Amino acid sequence: MQAEKPAAVLERLSFYLNAPLDEILRLRIAADPSQHAVKLFHKVVREVPAYRQFLESNAVEPGKVKSFGDFATLPLTDKANYMQKYPLPDRCKGGSLINCDRLAVSSGSTGIPTFWPRAMVDELEVALRFEQVFRRSFRAHERVTLAVVCFPLGNWVGGVFTASCCWHLAQKGYPLTVATPGNKPEEILRVVCELGRYFQQTVLLGYPPFVKDVVDMGKSQGLDWGAYSIKFVFAGEVFSEEWRSLMVDSVGSASPYDSASLYGTADGGILGNETPLSIAVRRFLSETPAAARELFGESRLPTLVQYDPVSRFIEWVNGSTLAVTGDNGVPLIRYHIADRGGIMPHGEMLGFLKDWGLHSFEDYGLDGDGCALPFVWVFGRADFTVSFYGANIYPENVTVGLEQPELTGWVTGKFVMEVRASEEGSECLHIAVELLQAQQADAEKRDAIAQSVRSQLHRLNSEFANYVPFARQTPQIELLPFADPAYFPPGVKHRYTRRS
Repeated sequence: MQAEKPAAVLERLSFYLNAPLDEILRLRIAADPSQHAVKLFHKVVREVPAYRQFLESNAVEPGKVKSFGDFATLPLTDKANYMQKYPLPDRCKGGSLINCDRLAVSSGSTGIPTFWPRAMVDELEVALRFEQVFRRSFRAHERVTLAVVCFPLGNWVGGVFTASCCWHLAQKGYPLTVATPGNKPEEILRVVCELGRYFQQTVLLGYPPFVKDVVDMGKSQGLDWGAYSIKFVFAGEVFSEEWRSLMVDSVGSASPYDSASLYGTADGGILGNETPLSIAVRRFLSETPAAARELFGESRLPTLVQYDPVSRFIEWVNGSTLAVTGDNGVPLIRYHIADRGGIMPHGEMLGFLKDWGLHSFEDYGLDGDGCALPFVWVFGRADFTVSFYGANIYPENVTVGLEQPELTGWVTGKFVMEVRASEEGSECLHIAVELLQAQQADAEKRDAIAQSVRSQLHRLNSEFANYVPFARQTPQIELLPFADPAYFPPGVKHRYTRRS
C-alpha cells in the first residue's frame, strides 16, 4: 500500500474540481512558461532515472542548466534515443510504475507497440483542454449535454482517455453524461436515437472521417440530426474548412463553432485545442491562400489550435518540427514528437492578421480577440506515414503485402499511398502500385493486391485493425505502368507517400 497516495490524489483532484477554468487560464497566461519548463527539467532530473542516464550519456551537467537559454541547448529526446533505449519503469517517476494506474498504447505498426503509463491525476491537466471546448465553444456548463465517445475503445489512447476526461468534467459539476459506444456506428446511432431526446445537446467525439460515416449512415436511415443539437469534437486528422462547413450543415447547424479539433499524441496527451478564435483565424486563412502560404510556408492548411504553454511547453525545432516538454506518467523534456508545424504567440498572430487586413473578427461572429493563449499548427507526421481514420499507416506494412509470393511476378515493389476524398467527402486509402515491365493492369491483379495489402495491414498494424471501419479497410489500388512519370519517375529518390 502507498499510504501517502490518497492525500496527494485528493489535493490534485480538489484543485481541479474547485478551480474555475477562467482563473486557471488567467494565471497560465500571466506565468512565464519558459521558467516553468526549467523547473520541470530539474524535477525530472531528481525523479526519473532514465533521464539522468540520458543526460550523462550526452555529457550534460544538470546543475549548469539555470536559465531558459541553458534549457534550449539540451539534447532532444525521441523514441529512438530515449523511449526505446531505457526500460519503461526507469522512464517513470521514482523509477517505478507504481504511481501509474493506467496504460495507453500507441501505434504498434512496426510490431513493437509503445506503452504510455499515466496516473489519473495526469489526466486532470488534459481534462482542462476538454473543458475549454465544452465550456467556451458548446456552453456545456449551461446545457444538459450527452457526450458520445466514438473513438475506438481499448488500450489505444483515444477512446478511454477521452471518456475519462469527460467523466472528470461531469465530476466538476458540468451537467454532462458520457456514453461510450466506441467506433461502432450502429451502437452510436442507437445511443443518439434513444438518449439524445433527453438532452439539450449531443456531442460526438471521434476521428473526422469516421464521424462523417456515422452522420451519413444516420441520414440514410432517416435520422433527423437537427433534432439533437449536434456538436463535434475531432482529433487525429487535418480537414479543410469546407469539410467543417459540410459537417455542421449536415446536422442542421449554421455555426462552425459547433465543432472543435484537438491536437493530441499518445506520448504527450492533448497538446492544444481549437477555440472559436483559432477557427475564425483558420477560416480567414482558408479564404486568403496567400496569407496562409506566408504564415505556414505551404499552400495546404494545417490544424491550427491554441495551447497552454505552462501545461505543454512547445518549441519550434529547426523551423520545421515540434518538441514538447510536459509532465506525465513518463515526463517529457524537449521530446521531439516528429510533427511538422510551428508556433506563434497570440499577439504576433493578431499582428500578422492585421497586416493582411483582418482588424476585427466581427464578420466571423466573435466580439473580441479571444483567449490570449499562443497558437500551434501541425501538418501531421514528418515521416513517411499517412493518417487514415486516425491510424498511422506505414510504408513497411504495405511492402509486406506486395511481397507475397503470388504477387511478386507482377509488381516492382514500389508504390505511393495517399488518403483521397471522394466528392461526397468520404475518404479511402489509395495506393498506386508500379507494375513490372510487360505486365498489364487488370481487375484480377487489382483485387489480389488489395486483399493482400489489407490482410497484412490488419495483421501488422493494430491501429489499422481497430480504428479503420471494416468497410473502409480494403485499399483502392491503382496499377500503373513501369516508370510512370507521375508516380515512379526514373533516376530520382522514390517517395512512398503523397499528401493530397
